[in-house]
Amino acid sequence: MQEALTYDDVLLIPRYSDIRSRSEIDISTDMGNGFTLELPIFASPMDTISNDYMAQAMCAAGGSAIIHRYNAPKQQAELVANARELGAKKVGFAVGVTGDFLTRTEACLNAGGNFVCVDVAHGHHVMMREVLASIRRDFGDDLHIMAGNVATLEGINALADWGANSIRCNIGGGSICSTRVQTGHGHPGLQTIIDCSRTDRDVTIIADGGIRNSGDIVKALAAGADAVMLGSLLSGTKETPGEVFTDPSGMKYKTYRGMASKEAQIEWRGRYSSFEGVSSTVPYRGKVRNVLGDLERGIRSGLSYSGARTITELQAKAHFVRQTSAGLGESRTHIQTRKW
Repeated sequence: MQEALTYDDVLLIPRYSDIRSRSEIDISTDMGNGFTLELPIFASPMDTISNDYMAQAMCAAGGSAIIHRYNAPKQQAELVANARELGAKKVGFAVGVTGDFLTRTEACLNAGGNFVCVDVAHGHHVMMREVLASIRRDFGDDLHIMAGNVATLEGINALADWGANSIRCNIGGGSICSTRVQTGHGHPGLQTIIDCSRTDRDVTIIADGGIRNSGDIVKALAAGADAVMLGSLLSGTKETPGEVFTDPSGMKYKTYRGMASKEAQIEWRGRYSSFEGVSSTVPYRGKVRNVLGDLERGIRSGLSYSGARTITELQAKAHFVRQTSAGLGESRTHIQTRKW
């Protein structure tokens, strides 16, 4: 039986560095088909994460957001248009694999959308093949198509062959995702990136799920990802959809939920089938630019520890080692658990 690794199982070994300032480090990434990012981060297409305001904030920081699809095509197109009026220059939008995906694609492109994300939990599927063929046929080779999710080398190769330019890799690793518990299927996040990075196709990799801090982002990039997609790390910020509410103690919160949760399914389609996510509340965290600033500083620091000035150089120099559970405990701050 194959052993599979996740982010906490490994560390990157520090390497010789001649980098005198983190400003020397370039963390931009080329996602393919003329699409580049200065910050290798996408905001997830969830209805409690990505709307027009999140798209504007992500673009201002050098990343990008994908406007969620849990509304009518006209409403989604309005969010895309508003994000562009707000000044966002790289706005993505999500579509599903059934029903109105062509209508949504046309409406959102007409509203100024820059790329489409074919968004489904299990992307290595016949319906994904059909949708990718339809979008590519109707909207041409110049449109950047993101697709996913997949968890294997076979999956990423298939989606690349079917027409995707970039592919979201990971199944079941999100903080509010219960796919692995409900279905027994999935693959640990870091191993997914390691396996998918062996592809010989002209496609870029987005590590999507299970990333909890900037160190995990650095590990994902070192393992072969070109960018990461974040949900929980951006949740609770001012720009996310939804109201801020205050509990009796004065603490402020916002809702964060998986799109396969019962609550989300009932709200956007009036019923639920298999539920593979949960709904929760998270503390209100202020402006997302502060979160992104901390993540960017951590990524730059991570590259400097490997003596790498670019993501490509990081991938060439990276050397992973396994750590034990005791090593994981040592890696974390542990003064609060010390017995004096």
